Amino acid sequence: MYAIFRRELASYFTSPVGYVVTAAFMVFNGIFFYVQCLFTGTSSMTTVFQSMFFIMLFLIPLITMRLFAEDKHNRTDQALLTSPVGVASIVCAKFLSALVLLLICLLSYVVDGLILSFVGSPDWGIIIGNMAAIALMGSSFIAIGLLISSLTESVVIAAVLSFAANVLISMLDTIASTIPWDWMKSIVSSLSFQSRYNSFALGIVSFSDIVFFLSITVLFLFLTDRMIDRRRWA
Repeated sequence: MYAIFRRELASYFTSPVGYVVTAAFMVFNGIFFYVQCLFTGTSSMTTVFQSMFFIMLFLIPLITMRLFAEDKHNRTDQALLTSPVGVASIVCAKFLSALVLLLICLLSYVVDGLILSFVGSPDWGIIIGNMAAIALMGSSFIAIGLLISSLTESVVIAAVLSFAANVLISMLDTIASTIPWDWMKSIVSSLSFQSRYNSFALGIVSFSDIVFFLSITVLFLFLTDRMIDRRRWA
C-alpha cells in the first residue's frame, strides 16, 4: 500500500497537476485573504474560508481525475489489480495521496495566520478548526471523485463529471428551497455540504457534521472498492 501511495503522490509532482493545483489554491487564497482581511483591516478569516468552498469545487476534480482513469487509459490497471495488494489497499493509497496533496495546499492558511499575527491577533483555534473542516469536506469530495475516476478511462470525462457532481452538491440548499414537501426538503437539506461547512467557518463545531463528512467519505470509498473489485474478477 505504501509503495502505491508513494508512487501516486510523486506522480502529482512529476506532472503539472500537483503544481497547478497547489499554485491555484494559493493564488485564490491569497486574493481572498488580501481583499477580505488585509484590505479591510480585520483579523477574522471566516469569509476567506467561506469563499474557498467554491474554489474547492474546481480544484478537487483536478486532483482526482487521473487516479484510476489514467491507469485504465494506459492499460496499467490490470497489472495493478493482479498484484498481491488488496483492492481496498489500492483505493486507500490513491485516496490518501490525493488527501496529502490537499493538506499541502492547506498550509497556505498557516502563512495567512502568521501574517495576521504581525497586524492583529488571529484566532488560531478558528484557523486550525477550519483547516480540519476543509480536510473533512475535501476528503468527501475526493472520495466522490475517486469513484467517478474508476468509471471511465478518460481523465477529461472524469474531471467534468466530478465537477458536475460537486456543483450539484453545492446547489442542494437551492434545490431544497424549491421542494414543496417538507419531509423531502428536510432530507435534501440534510445532505448539503455547504451549510455544514459554513458552520465550521463560523466556528461552530458539530459532531454530527464531522460524522456526516466521514460517512460520505467511507461510503464512496466502499463503492469504489466494490467497483474495482468487480472489474478485477470480470
